[in-house]
Amino acid sequence: MTKELKKTDEKVTINETMPHQINAPSFEGTGIKMKPPFVNEHGVVIGDSNYSSPDSPLENWTEDTDPEIMAGEEWVHPTNDIGWNTAENRELLESKKKPKAYPFMHHTIDVSKGTD
Repeated sequence: MTKELKKTDEKVTINETMPHQINAPSFEGTGIKMKPPFVNEHGVVIGDSNYSSPDSPLENWTEDTDPEIMAGEEWVHPTNDIGWNTAENRELLESKKKPKAYPFMHHTIDVSKGTD
């Protein structure tokens, strides 16, 4: 997408997650940074978790509204999207995290002693 979308100052994340969404994944430790909400070319805020905007075609739908108006990347937030709740995308995030014991170090015992 080549269009520049306007960002908002609204912050909806804490520690690379969205605590207000019970099933939202955590991006912490994945290298993926949470992105702020943005305003698309129709004046609709995307990624604020409100899912309703007075300027949205959904809120102003008529039988003359072309559904194609809501197609495209400008309607999808890169990190605050329902798609992150799928099993496949959760696995993707988990695969990017380092194991909890990595690198393994014991604070008082040299566990590598005698292995070389």
